[in-house]
Amino acid sequence: MGEQVRWGILATGGIAANFTGDLLKHGHAVGAVGSRRLESAQAFAEKHGIGRAHGSYEELCADPEIDAIYVATPHPMHAKNAKLALSNGKHVLVEKSFTVNAAEAQAIADLAAERGLVAMEAMWTRYLPHMVRIREILAEGLLGEVRSVVAEHLQDLPDDPAHRLNDLKLGGGALLDLGIYPISFTFDVLGAPKTIAAAARMHEDTGADRTLATLFTYESGAISQTISASDTAGRNIAAIHGTDGRIEIDKTWYAPTTFRRYLGKDELVETYESKVSGRGMQYQAAELERLVAAGEIANDILPPAQSVAIMQCLDTIRDQIGLSYPGEH
Repeated sequence: MGEQVRWGILATGGIAANFTGDLLKHGHAVGAVGSRRLESAQAFAEKHGIGRAHGSYEELCADPEIDAIYVATPHPMHAKNAKLALSNGKHVLVEKSFTVNAAEAQAIADLAAERGLVAMEAMWTRYLPHMVRIREILAEGLLGEVRSVVAEHLQDLPDDPAHRLNDLKLGGGALLDLGIYPISFTFDVLGAPKTIAAAARMHEDTGADRTLATLFTYESGAISQTISASDTAGRNIAAIHGTDGRIEIDKTWYAPTTFRRYLGKDELVETYESKVSGRGMQYQAAELERLVAAGEIANDILPPAQSVAIMQCLDTIRDQIGLSYPGEH
Protein backbone atom coordinates (compact mmCIF):
# COMPACT_ATOMS: atom_id res chain seq x y z
CA MET A 1 0.00 0.00 0.00
CA GLY A 2 1.27 3.47 -0.87
CA GLU A 3 1.30 6.39 1.54
CA GLN A 4 -2.09 7.68 0.40
CA VAL A 5 -5.16 5.52 0.96
CA ARG A 6 -6.96 4.91 -2.31
CA TRP A 7 -10.73 4.96 -1.91
CA GLY A 8 -13.37 2.95 -3.73
CA ILE A 9 -16.99 4.13 -3.63
CA LEU A 10 -19.54 1.32 -3.35
CA ALA A 11 -22.92 2.59 -4.69
CA THR A 12 -23.77 5.79 -6.51
CA GLY A 13 -26.59 7.45 -4.58
CA GLY A 14 -26.78 10.91 -3.04
CA ILE A 15 -24.77 10.15 0.09
CA ALA A 16 -22.01 8.59 -2.05
CA ALA A 17 -21.90 11.73 -4.17
CA ASN A 18 -21.67 13.97 -1.09
CA PHE A 19 -18.88 11.91 0.44
CA THR A 20 -16.94 11.70 -2.82
CA GLY A 21 -17.24 15.44 -3.32
CA ASP A 22 -15.76 16.15 0.10
CA LEU A 23 -12.95 13.63 -0.45
CA LEU A 24 -11.90 15.14 -3.76
CA LYS A 25 -12.21 18.71 -2.50
CA HIS A 26 -9.78 17.98 0.32
CA GLY A 27 -7.11 16.04 -1.53
CA HIS A 28 -8.07 12.44 -0.82
CA ALA A 29 -7.54 9.81 -3.52
CA VAL A 30 -10.64 8.24 -5.08
CA GLY A 31 -9.60 5.53 -7.50
CA ALA A 32 -12.79 3.70 -8.47
CA VAL A 33 -16.54 3.44 -8.10
CA GLY A 34 -18.74 0.37 -8.28
CA SER A 35 -22.43 -0.10 -8.96
CA ARG A 36 -24.75 -2.97 -9.82
CA ARG A 37 -25.10 -1.31 -13.23
CA LEU A 38 -22.01 -0.37 -15.21
CA GLU A 39 -23.82 2.62 -16.73
CA SER A 40 -24.49 4.06 -13.29
CA ALA A 41 -20.86 3.60 -12.25
CA GLN A 42 -19.63 5.18 -15.48
CA ALA A 43 -21.90 8.21 -15.07
CA PHE A 44 -20.76 8.67 -11.46
CA ALA A 45 -17.10 8.31 -12.46
CA GLU A 46 -17.47 10.84 -15.25
CA LYS A 47 -19.23 13.35 -12.99
CA HIS A 48 -16.55 13.16 -10.30
CA GLY A 49 -13.48 12.56 -12.46
CA ILE A 50 -12.84 9.04 -11.12
CA GLY A 51 -10.53 6.84 -13.17
CA ARG A 52 -12.26 3.44 -13.04
CA ALA A 53 -15.90 2.34 -13.05
CA HIS A 54 -16.93 -1.20 -12.13
CA GLY A 55 -20.23 -2.83 -13.06
CA SER A 56 -20.47 -4.86 -9.85
CA TYR A 57 -19.56 -4.54 -6.20
CA GLU A 58 -17.48 -7.71 -6.53
CA GLU A 59 -15.29 -6.10 -9.19
CA LEU A 60 -14.81 -2.98 -7.10
CA CYS A 61 -13.84 -4.92 -3.98
CA ALA A 62 -11.38 -7.03 -5.99
CA ASP A 63 -9.70 -3.96 -7.52
CA PRO A 64 -6.01 -4.21 -6.53
CA GLU A 65 -5.60 -0.43 -6.79
CA ILE A 66 -8.09 0.22 -3.97
CA ASP A 67 -7.26 0.20 -0.25
CA ALA A 68 -10.52 1.26 1.43
CA ILE A 69 -14.18 0.95 0.48
CA TYR A 70 -16.92 3.40 1.41
CA VAL A 71 -20.17 1.41 1.70
CA ALA A 72 -23.11 3.63 0.74
CA THR A 73 -25.87 1.13 -0.04
CA PRO A 74 -29.21 0.98 1.85
CA HIS A 75 -29.03 -0.35 5.42
CA PRO A 76 -29.97 -4.01 4.76
CA MET A 77 -27.04 -4.35 2.33
CA HIS A 78 -24.37 -2.92 4.64
CA ALA A 79 -23.34 -6.21 6.25
CA LYS A 80 -23.05 -8.13 2.98
CA ASN A 81 -21.17 -5.33 1.23
CA ALA A 82 -18.82 -4.66 4.15
CA LYS A 83 -17.96 -8.35 4.48
CA LEU A 84 -17.31 -8.55 0.74
CA ALA A 85 -14.84 -5.67 1.00
CA LEU A 86 -13.15 -7.03 4.13
CA SER A 87 -12.84 -10.47 2.57
CA ASN A 88 -10.95 -8.82 -0.28
CA GLY A 89 -8.53 -7.17 2.15
CA LYS A 90 -10.07 -3.70 2.05
CA HIS A 91 -10.66 -1.39 4.99
CA VAL A 92 -14.30 -0.24 5.21
CA LEU A 93 -16.17 2.90 6.16
CA VAL A 94 -19.80 1.80 6.45
CA GLU A 95 -22.64 4.29 6.32
CA LYS A 96 -24.75 4.64 9.43
CA SER A 97 -26.56 2.95 10.74
CA PHE A 98 -23.72 0.41 10.71
CA THR A 99 -26.14 -2.46 9.95
CA VAL A 100 -29.78 -3.29 10.67
CA ASN A 101 -29.10 -5.30 13.82
CA ALA A 102 -26.41 -6.13 16.35
CA ALA A 103 -25.68 -9.62 15.00
CA GLU A 104 -24.71 -8.15 11.62
CA ALA A 105 -22.63 -5.45 13.29
CA GLN A 106 -20.77 -8.02 15.37
CA ALA A 107 -20.06 -10.10 12.26
CA ILE A 108 -18.42 -7.10 10.58
CA ALA A 109 -16.40 -6.26 13.69
CA ASP A 110 -15.23 -9.85 14.06
CA LEU A 111 -14.19 -10.19 10.42
CA ALA A 112 -12.30 -6.88 10.48
CA ALA A 113 -10.44 -7.88 13.65
CA GLU A 114 -9.62 -11.29 12.18
CA ARG A 115 -8.19 -9.68 9.03
CA GLY A 116 -6.46 -6.82 10.85
CA LEU A 117 -8.51 -4.24 8.95
CA VAL A 118 -10.34 -1.04 9.87
CA ALA A 119 -14.14 -1.23 9.99
CA MET A 120 -15.56 2.18 10.90
CA GLU A 121 -19.14 3.38 11.06
CA ALA A 122 -19.56 6.52 8.97
CA MET A 123 -21.12 8.59 11.75
CA TRP A 124 -19.50 11.74 10.35
CA THR A 125 -20.86 13.90 13.18
CA ARG A 126 -18.42 12.34 15.66
CA TYR A 127 -15.46 13.73 13.69
CA LEU A 128 -16.66 17.29 13.14
CA PRO A 129 -14.60 20.01 14.86
CA HIS A 130 -17.41 21.21 17.13
CA MET A 131 -17.95 17.67 18.41
CA VAL A 132 -14.21 17.28 19.03
CA ARG A 133 -14.31 20.44 21.15
CA ILE A 134 -17.39 19.23 23.05
CA ARG A 135 -15.61 16.00 23.98
CA GLU A 136 -12.67 18.09 25.24
CA ILE A 137 -15.01 20.11 27.45
CA LEU A 138 -16.54 16.95 28.87
CA ALA A 139 -13.14 15.33 29.44
CA GLU A 140 -11.96 18.42 31.32
CA GLY A 141 -15.03 18.27 33.56
CA LEU A 142 -16.06 21.82 32.72
CA LEU A 143 -19.77 20.96 32.95
CA GLY A 144 -19.40 19.10 36.23
CA GLU A 145 -21.42 15.89 36.37
CA VAL A 146 -23.54 15.44 33.26
CA ARG A 147 -27.16 15.02 34.33
CA SER A 148 -29.09 15.08 31.05
CA VAL A 149 -28.77 15.08 27.26
CA VAL A 150 -31.51 16.05 24.82
CA ALA A 151 -31.33 15.88 21.03
CA GLU A 152 -33.72 15.91 18.11
CA HIS A 153 -33.67 15.05 14.42
CA LEU A 154 -36.91 15.96 12.69
CA GLN A 155 -37.34 16.31 8.94
CA ASP A 156 -40.33 16.60 6.63
CA LEU A 157 -39.48 13.87 4.13
CA PRO A 158 -41.51 12.24 1.31
CA ASP A 159 -44.67 10.41 2.39
CA ASP A 160 -44.76 8.15 -0.69
CA PRO A 161 -44.98 4.50 0.49
CA ALA A 162 -42.68 3.51 -2.39
CA HIS A 163 -39.93 5.91 -1.29
CA ARG A 164 -36.83 4.28 0.20
CA LEU A 165 -37.37 6.07 3.50
CA ASN A 166 -40.75 4.37 3.95
CA ASP A 167 -39.85 0.95 2.53
CA LEU A 168 -39.16 -1.61 5.26
CA LYS A 169 -37.40 -3.88 2.76
CA LEU A 170 -34.75 -1.13 2.49
CA GLY A 171 -34.59 -0.44 6.21
CA GLY A 172 -36.86 2.57 5.85
CA GLY A 173 -38.22 4.55 8.77
CA ALA A 174 -37.05 7.22 11.18
CA LEU A 175 -34.89 4.94 13.34
CA LEU A 176 -32.06 3.93 11.01
CA ASP A 177 -31.98 7.13 8.93
CA LEU A 178 -32.67 9.82 11.51
CA GLY A 179 -32.83 8.39 15.03
CA ILE A 180 -29.35 6.95 14.71
CA TYR A 181 -27.92 10.49 14.98
CA PRO A 182 -29.29 11.55 18.38
CA ILE A 183 -29.03 8.02 19.79
CA SER A 184 -25.37 7.82 18.78
CA PHE A 185 -24.91 11.27 20.35
CA THR A 186 -26.18 9.99 23.69
CA PHE A 187 -23.63 7.15 23.50
CA ASP A 188 -20.91 9.67 22.72
CA VAL A 189 -21.71 11.72 25.82
CA LEU A 190 -22.99 9.16 28.35
CA GLY A 191 -22.09 5.72 27.02
CA ALA A 192 -24.48 2.77 26.92
CA PRO A 193 -27.74 3.21 28.83
CA LYS A 194 -28.90 1.12 31.78
CA THR A 195 -32.57 1.26 30.77
CA ILE A 196 -34.22 1.92 27.40
CA ALA A 197 -37.77 3.08 26.76
CA ALA A 198 -39.14 3.91 23.31
CA ALA A 199 -42.40 4.91 21.66
CA ALA A 200 -43.23 5.38 17.99
CA ARG A 201 -45.92 6.29 15.49
CA MET A 202 -45.94 4.15 12.36
CA HIS A 203 -46.60 4.88 8.70
CA GLU A 204 -50.19 3.86 8.09
CA ASP A 205 -49.39 2.20 4.75
CA THR A 206 -45.96 0.62 5.18
CA GLY A 207 -45.55 0.07 8.92
CA ALA A 208 -42.27 2.02 8.96
CA ASP A 209 -41.69 4.22 12.01
CA ARG A 210 -42.39 7.87 11.29
CA THR A 211 -41.93 9.38 14.75
CA LEU A 212 -39.65 7.88 17.38
CA ALA A 213 -39.01 9.00 20.97
CA THR A 214 -36.51 7.47 23.39
CA LEU A 215 -35.82 7.86 27.09
CA PHE A 216 -32.60 6.33 28.46
CA THR A 217 -31.28 6.18 32.02
CA TYR A 218 -27.69 5.52 33.12
CA GLU A 219 -25.77 4.05 36.05
CA SER A 220 -24.67 7.59 36.94
CA GLY A 221 -28.28 8.68 37.36
CA ALA A 222 -28.23 10.74 34.15
CA ILE A 223 -31.14 10.74 31.71
CA SER A 224 -31.23 11.30 27.95
CA GLN A 225 -34.14 12.04 25.68
CA THR A 226 -34.30 11.96 21.88
CA ILE A 227 -37.00 12.48 19.31
CA SER A 228 -36.79 11.83 15.58
CA ALA A 229 -39.37 12.06 12.84
CA SER A 230 -39.58 11.80 9.07
CA ASP A 231 -42.82 13.75 8.65
CA THR A 232 -42.33 16.93 10.69
CA ALA A 233 -39.61 19.56 10.37
CA GLY A 234 -37.87 20.63 13.56
CA ARG A 235 -35.17 22.89 14.96
CA ASN A 236 -32.67 20.01 15.15
CA ILE A 237 -30.84 21.29 18.21
CA ALA A 238 -29.23 19.48 21.14
CA ALA A 239 -28.06 20.23 24.67
CA ILE A 240 -25.93 18.73 27.42
CA HIS A 241 -26.72 19.74 31.01
CA GLY A 242 -24.27 19.35 33.89
CA THR A 243 -24.09 20.35 37.54
CA ASP A 244 -21.74 23.25 36.71
CA GLY A 245 -23.00 24.38 33.31
CA ARG A 246 -24.46 23.41 29.97
CA ILE A 247 -23.77 23.27 26.24
CA GLU A 248 -26.41 24.35 23.72
CA ILE A 249 -25.73 23.18 20.16
CA ASP A 250 -27.43 25.16 17.43
CA LYS A 251 -29.23 24.06 14.30
CA THR A 252 -28.24 21.73 12.75
CA TRP A 253 -26.42 20.11 15.68
CA TYR A 254 -25.20 16.99 13.81
CA ALA A 255 -23.70 19.06 10.93
CA PRO A 256 -21.04 21.80 11.15
CA THR A 257 -22.57 24.43 13.42
CA THR A 258 -22.06 26.62 16.49
CA PHE A 259 -22.52 26.00 20.18
CA ARG A 260 -22.42 27.98 23.40
CA ARG A 261 -21.17 26.91 26.80
CA TYR A 262 -22.69 28.43 29.92
CA LEU A 263 -21.35 28.41 33.46
CA GLY A 264 -23.90 28.18 36.23
CA LYS A 265 -27.30 29.42 35.15
CA ASP A 266 -26.60 31.86 32.30
CA GLU A 267 -22.98 33.01 32.29
CA LEU A 268 -21.77 32.64 28.70
CA VAL A 269 -18.14 31.51 28.82
CA GLU A 270 -17.53 30.06 25.36
CA THR A 271 -18.94 30.40 21.86
CA TYR A 272 -17.71 27.95 19.27
CA GLU A 273 -18.08 28.57 15.54
CA SER A 274 -17.25 25.82 13.06
CA LYS A 275 -15.07 26.73 10.11
CA VAL A 276 -15.61 23.70 7.91
CA SER A 277 -15.02 23.43 4.18
CA GLY A 278 -17.67 21.45 2.34
CA ARG A 279 -20.15 19.27 4.23
CA GLY A 280 -17.49 17.99 6.60
CA MET A 281 -17.58 14.34 5.56
CA GLN A 282 -13.84 14.36 4.92
CA TYR A 283 -12.97 14.22 8.62
CA GLN A 284 -14.15 10.63 9.02
CA ALA A 285 -12.11 9.62 5.95
CA ALA A 286 -9.05 11.31 7.40
CA GLU A 287 -9.51 9.35 10.63
CA LEU A 288 -9.67 6.03 8.77
CA GLU A 289 -6.53 7.01 6.89
CA ARG A 290 -4.83 7.91 10.18
CA LEU A 291 -5.65 4.48 11.59
CA VAL A 292 -4.30 2.76 8.49
CA ALA A 293 -1.06 4.76 8.62
CA ALA A 294 -0.63 3.97 12.31
CA GLY A 295 -1.31 0.27 11.82
CA GLU A 296 -4.36 0.45 14.11
CA ILE A 297 -7.83 -0.98 13.48
CA ALA A 298 -9.98 1.01 15.95
CA ASN A 299 -10.10 4.42 17.61
CA ASP A 300 -11.58 5.73 20.85
CA ILE A 301 -14.07 8.02 19.10
CA LEU A 302 -16.32 5.29 17.70
CA PRO A 303 -14.76 1.81 17.89
CA PRO A 304 -16.56 -1.17 16.34
CA ALA A 305 -17.55 -2.38 19.81
CA GLN A 306 -19.57 0.80 20.36
CA SER A 307 -21.20 0.52 16.93
CA VAL A 308 -22.28 -2.99 17.99
CA ALA A 309 -23.58 -1.64 21.31
CA ILE A 310 -25.57 1.04 19.51
CA MET A 311 -27.13 -1.60 17.26
CA GLN A 312 -28.01 -3.63 20.38
CA CYS A 313 -29.79 -0.54 21.69
CA LEU A 314 -31.64 -0.14 18.39
CA ASP A 315 -32.62 -3.83 18.54
CA THR A 316 -34.21 -3.21 21.95
CA ILE A 317 -36.01 -0.14 20.64
CA ARG A 318 -37.39 -2.13 17.71
CA ASP A 319 -38.63 -4.84 20.05
CA GLN A 320 -40.48 -2.23 22.07
CA ILE A 321 -42.14 -0.51 19.11
CA GLY A 322 -42.82 -3.70 17.14
CA LEU A 323 -40.58 -2.92 14.16
CA SER A 324 -38.98 -5.61 11.99
CA TYR A 325 -37.45 -5.68 8.55
CA PRO A 326 -38.35 -8.29 5.89
CA GLY A 327 -35.67 -10.89 5.30
CA GLU A 328 -33.68 -9.86 8.36
CA HIS A 329 -31.24 -12.44 9.65
